[in-house]
Amino acid sequence: MRIDHVAIWTKNLELFKEFYVTFTGANVGPKYVNKKKGFESYFLSFESGVRLELMSSSSLRGQAENIKDMSLIGYAHLAIGVGSKEKVDDLTLRLQSYGCILVDGPRYTGDGYYESVILDPDGNRIEITI
Repeated sequence: MRIDHVAIWTKNLELFKEFYVTFTGANVGPKYVNKKKGFESYFLSFESGVRLELMSSSSLRGQAENIKDMSLIGYAHLAIGVGSKEKVDDLTLRLQSYGCILVDGPRYTGDGYYESVILDPDGNRIEITI
């Protein structure tokens, strides 16, 4: 058994696609559109074989009021391994200069990981780790 993909809802599909392709280097597949359901999506593929599905729907509601709130049940974060401490630092700085909010780090955690946590354009947590 393996995880095939993770899916994230967004109200701005094109912005999300550009953000994740720019900062992860993923390959983007063709856009899927179901006009009857008001649904659109892209699959982003990574060298490891894991995929990220970015989805939008005309029926989406809003998000949590406080985007830094960690007390919600459900999706916690997407972790992206970049290979080295220097790459964690570099990507963190690039994302901050893009306008992403830095929530924590870069730092060594209590269990020995080196990571930073930023928010994507919709406020979803992305953990950048070695």
